[in-house]
Amino acid sequence: MNRILFAKLAVILLAFCIAAITSSAQTETILHSFTCQPTDGCSPNGGVTVDSSGNIYGTTITGGSNGAGTVFELTTSGQFSLLYSFGSAPSDGFNPYEGVTLDSHGNIYGTTYEGGLDQFGTVFKLTPTGTETILYSFTCGTDGCLPQSVPALDKDGNIYGTTTQGGADGWGTVFKITPSGTFSTLYGFTGGADGGGPGSNLYVDSKLNVYGTTYSGGAFTFGAAFKITSAGVETVLHSFDANGKDGFWPFSGLIPGKVDFYGTSGRGGSIGVGAIFSLAPPDGTEHIVHSFKGGADGIFPVGTVALDSSGNLYGATHFGGTYDLGTVFKLTASGAETILHSFAFNGTDGTFPLNGLAIDSSGNLYGVTTQGGSSATCEGGCGAVFKVVP
Repeated sequence: MNRILFAKLAVILLAFCIAAITSSAQTETILHSFTCQPTDGCSPNGGVTVDSSGNIYGTTITGGSNGAGTVFELTTSGQFSLLYSFGSAPSDGFNPYEGVTLDSHGNIYGTTYEGGLDQFGTVFKLTPTGTETILYSFTCGTDGCLPQSVPALDKDGNIYGTTTQGGADGWGTVFKITPSGTFSTLYGFTGGADGGGPGSNLYVDSKLNVYGTTYSGGAFTFGAAFKITSAGVETVLHSFDANGKDGFWPFSGLIPGKVDFYGTSGRGGSIGVGAIFSLAPPDGTEHIVHSFKGGADGIFPVGTVALDSSGNLYGATHFGGTYDLGTVFKLTASGAETILHSFAFNGTDGTFPLNGLAIDSSGNLYGVTTQGGSSATCEGGCGAVFKVVP
């Protein structure tokens, strides 16, 4: 009798374990695999944006009808739409490296790294039906060039962004475009203590102060976090240092928490493979929330982190995880980490995420991977849109 009871218990326990493993594996869903066909995009690099209805918007660097990149939408029902293919005219932008942002009317704003009248990049606007307007074409003069960030909108409808190069000293700019279309350079970086090469997304507060990071410059040449007032006055909040503790080379922007700002650094931390940091206003006192350890923990955290209502942080790493193909992670306010998903080269999953995550009102996470997915058109896959339920 004891043997029979033990056998029954063993079967129940085995079934429970299998169910638990299956449930864990099902926390990630591939919503779309790109094919690099004219009706689809290829190699999504930027993050995604989720609107109030749960629809997802993003870009691909290449693909589309002209091979110059796309803007896409995924509805809540999973319907994929190609909203716009870049390169439709000689003056059009192409190769959007980052994602998009939406205004209250559903208009879509973004930047292209190249293209435009002088081939140094553009700022564009799309209506909800996909009609494009080029808001500005960069010249690589004092206005900057090669933008690589998602535009930010303030309460008055002004558009802000960064260029990685150009400006008076050649080290990039922060720019502003008014609703009437007037362009101005809010700040030009020198590449010295003030920072250089801003490629990050920006955050604009209610007083129209602009916050972001540069991946070069600063007091130690390893990047800086900055604040720029509406009058164009810059303050360096933190200079990153390759001292074995601090993170450095911050490629992402800053997001506001209840008190502090949060960001990621691609390198640095305790063993040099990246860190998540916080900066306390007003002086930018830094705290390392988490130093990545490599391996299953993740390597090279990328993109702006997402923050939920409980103060938990979510993000992605480009490498690391069980298969060294990237991860999705969660950090509590105290820095305790959980790996929510390790990307796998299994014929369906995405691989190598290169940006941050978006979070919806239910706490679901969305992002893209530059490779992987189920399409065999590209070697290693053409990339995918994924969803993770924490």
